[in-house]
Amino acid sequence: MTMPTSRSYGDSCGIARALDVVGERWAVLVVRELLLTPQRFSELRQALPHVSSNLLADRLRELEQRGVIRRRASPAEGPRVYELTEWGRKLEPILLALGDWGIDAPQPPAPAALSATSVLIFLQHAARLDPAAPPTTCRLELDGRVWTVRLAAGRVQVQPGEPTTADASLRAEPKTLSALLGNPATLKAACADGSVAVVGDLSAIGRMLRGVTQPWHSTEHRSH
Repeated sequence: MTMPTSRSYGDSCGIARALDVVGERWAVLVVRELLLTPQRFSELRQALPHVSSNLLADRLRELEQRGVIRRRASPAEGPRVYELTEWGRKLEPILLALGDWGIDAPQPPAPAALSATSVLIFLQHAARLDPAAPPTTCRLELDGRVWTVRLAAGRVQVQPGEPTTADASLRAEPKTLSALLGNPATLKAACADGSVAVVGDLSAIGRMLRGVTQPWHSTEHRSH
């Protein structure tokens, strides 16, 4: 059984002190998984398949003790959920910048994990849509969990749970959605081979995907 760590760099620099808090292995990925919604231990374990249950429990205890996350009662009956504190939430722009930097790093060897949260964070952060386009709501189902994705005012907003109404619904594995974000032209083929299931306005899903590979602002810039 692993034990929580209290190692420190013993360095007064703010960077070193930040790493004293979130520098242990898996800690930053736990924070990543909580950026969009609180999660139960079992949900975190599913999203991070390469970490042992004991090590994940240790990291959660450490992050809670250090004020990055907290536990609270689940909205429904069942195990408590973990959520970011206000201080922990301040890590969001740091993680987004780290993700931008890491795009140029080598891919890990197979089998590599890719969580739904990872793909949705990328979609929300990277997509740039035509701000004049009418608002659109999409329902995404990834790894058995439902998300509401709203396209409005040139941006993508991701929230957990079922939308009240949706223009289109997409069900896929996170890796499949990631591949579609890289190449939206394969959407119809993915529907045909069954790796993606779409109900409703297929063009709405297409607009969402193209917001990453063909961001609106770059198109506008080229036209001037």
